[in-house]
Amino acid sequence: MTSLLSEFAVPPRNPLELVEKMAVANDWPFHRQSDEELAAEISGQWCHYKLWFAWHPEMGVLHLSCALDMKVPAKKRPDFYHVLAIANEKLWVGHFEIWPEEDLPVFRHASLFREGSTASASLIEDLVEIALNECERFYPAFQFVLWGGKEPQEAILAAMLETEGEA
Repeated sequence: MTSLLSEFAVPPRNPLELVEKMAVANDWPFHRQSDEELAAEISGQWCHYKLWFAWHPEMGVLHLSCALDMKVPAKKRPDFYHVLAIANEKLWVGHFEIWPEEDLPVFRHASLFREGSTASASLIEDLVEIALNECERFYPAFQFVLWGGKEPQEAILAAMLETEGEA
């Protein structure tokens, strides 16, 4: 679909500049591959997460991927796809999938910036926080399926168990 307005639209400012400032401010190891790509690494409670940001200026889309540091063996794929489907039902933003090239689970989300809207530092922070929180929340369930011998539904229930009170 083509719009006459696209001829007059001003391309959005590159949000990777904000991501780079955030990486520097938080002492995250990062690499700016190009004007359209940036990779960073963040330590979480369960593992190191590899973040990858891609900016598509023509579409005005910022893509964020957050890879978990775990491999999914071929024999575990059916159960792992099932646990991903259950996890995805519980997400409001983004989704989980497996990067086929590296057999890694990854959280992905894309944000659209059009019609003069631009990213803000707080929006970038929110996107990174959402990605990390969801990865941290579901990491135990993924591990239960891969290495604990749990069924997907059982793994999600065990990982989502919230304790109350103090021991």
